[in-house]
Amino acid sequence: MAVLTAPALRTKAPAVLRNRAVGKLLLLALVTAVLLPVLHGRAWPHHLTVSLTKPLTDASGWIIDNRDTHPLFLYFFGYVSEAVVLSVRAVYVTLLAIGWPGVTVLGALVAWRVAGPRLATGTAVAFLACGVLGMWEPTMQTLALMVVAVLASVLVGVVLGLAGGLSERLDRALRPVLDTMQVLPAFAYLLPVVLVFGIGVPAAVLATVVYAAPPMARLTALGLRGADPEVLEAVESLGATRRQRLLTARVPLARKELLLGLNQTIMMALSMAVIASVIGAGGLGDRVYQALSTVDVGQALAAGIPIVLLAVVLDRVTGAAGAAGDKGPRTIGWAYALAVTVVAALAARLLGALDWPNGWSLDIAQPVNHAVDWMTSHLYSGVPVVGGTADWAGHFTTWVLDPIRDGLQWLPWWSVLLIVAALAWLIGTWRTALTAVLAMAAIGVLGVWEPSLDTLSQVLAAVAVTLVLGIATGIAAARSDRVERALRPVLDVFQTMPQFVYLIPVVALFGVGRAPAVAAAVVYALPAVVRITSQGLRQVDPAALESARSLGATGRQQLWQVQLPLARRALLLAVNQGVVLVLAVVIIGGLVGGGALGYDVAYGLAQGDLATGLVAGAAIVCLGLMLDRVTQPTERRAGKGA
Repeated sequence: MAVLTAPALRTKAPAVLRNRAVGKLLLLALVTAVLLPVLHGRAWPHHLTVSLTKPLTDASGWIIDNRDTHPLFLYFFGYVSEAVVLSVRAVYVTLLAIGWPGVTVLGALVAWRVAGPRLATGTAVAFLACGVLGMWEPTMQTLALMVVAVLASVLVGVVLGLAGGLSERLDRALRPVLDTMQVLPAFAYLLPVVLVFGIGVPAAVLATVVYAAPPMARLTALGLRGADPEVLEAVESLGATRRQRLLTARVPLARKELLLGLNQTIMMALSMAVIASVIGAGGLGDRVYQALSTVDVGQALAAGIPIVLLAVVLDRVTGAAGAAGDKGPRTIGWAYALAVTVVAALAARLLGALDWPNGWSLDIAQPVNHAVDWMTSHLYSGVPVVGGTADWAGHFTTWVLDPIRDGLQWLPWWSVLLIVAALAWLIGTWRTALTAVLAMAAIGVLGVWEPSLDTLSQVLAAVAVTLVLGIATGIAAARSDRVERALRPVLDVFQTMPQFVYLIPVVALFGVGRAPAVAAAVVYALPAVVRITSQGLRQVDPAALESARSLGATGRQQLWQVQLPLARRALLLAVNQGVVLVLAVVIIGGLVGGGALGYDVAYGLAQGDLATGLVAGAAIVCLGLMLDRVTQPTERRAGKGA
């Protein structure tokens, strides 16, 4: 009797059973069938829940009681907090000392030094617009916090990047930490620092550093590890020490990555500095937060415009510095720029014009609020045929958000874990699936299963809308240079706007609720999806397209049968980025009626109920980790199974 070997069995098995994905699903089905007799109930079992309310309350109580007496706080956290406060205050006082003429001149000259007169003019106009809107002082507060936070973030990021770039072992150890830090929504960073440092500037700065340091660390390590081996070998052959090789070869060769890391760190720091207004950062973010809490759209917009202008200026200046390299415009020197700034500041001091003149400010809050009132009366409801924006929000909530939420909450808890495992394993490895399942299970253990599914429903709805609009727009941009050129400035502005700012227009259009939170998330995530889709389609091998055209394929056939399949990795990356970005804003949407986990975090921060806030923050972390793993393809190593 012949004995069939494993390869022979695989050969004789039906084709569908030889498919790797089908095999994974069958194995999961078998495991579920074995465990099904012991799996009961629809809601997460109460006996599998661990209440952290008492230990977290006790811990926060101990920290609050000992914050002024314990050596750890007196001689470590206290010094850190004092150093942060003194640094921010020193920068703020310096900005006030040189006055609005000095700040405007300095900003314009730095932009001129980096990118030329055109960007210098735009920078000067942006700073002057902040004053005209009556937001000069809050802008300086935000800028002072930004300077300190960015310097600290760059320092931390470079140190971590050097460790990861020079040591393979440290790089492997840092990678999961940086992965987790980049997946977490910004809101989740606020709670731990508030617990240690309390409400105020130190907590805001340190939360910003934790949020903004990972891109600097990643890109520093990437630049160091990607240095040309031939150059390094040549430097080593000249007898250079390890330190000399680092300073004279590796770091100069990584200049482009370092400047890109600086750009990303600045943008993330600004976004976080605005969000940190919730914990007492002050500045422009505080004005937006206070205005949104009273649904004063005019005041929110007056503070939101300077945030956008500041973001655009910082992005353009740092982006130009990275793109210019050593061949950038050098029409003026740093010494000249500093001298002109000092002259402008002294002249303003002698003339008594350091503070922005009150007569030069323009109040846009009233006309904007009048416009919002008109919209409320005419566009919210009663518009013939199409209905109003409030009707759209209500229909979206009733027809989309409620069914998805109710459907997720109706599913048995174990089936949700099974779906998560199947999706993560199909797109990655069994380790990916295990991580995703454990992250989702941790949400149930924390006792916030229902609100987490509510948040998940908002994320899924927002991602679906984002992908439909983003991929369609990306296809149009990839197939038409004219469309791509028209979209580029719009996407540039949208990608530089901090998350908090997106809440302003949706509150003006839709009021408060879950639908506005989803709308803000869609607008925030859309630019990244459009860009990644367009870039992926444009990078498809031209030879494949030429071959399809030679066979008589129409434009539509080329798109569906050649471009989209070959751009699969880019499309999956677009899905992943869309999910991560949507989650970040859906959580912030708790401030405008989004409810669920975002509301729990906001409530915990506002009421000092750190137990509620920390549990919700931990659930957000787990939800973000699960969504990242479910949507992030993982390459299988050669010779190892999935």
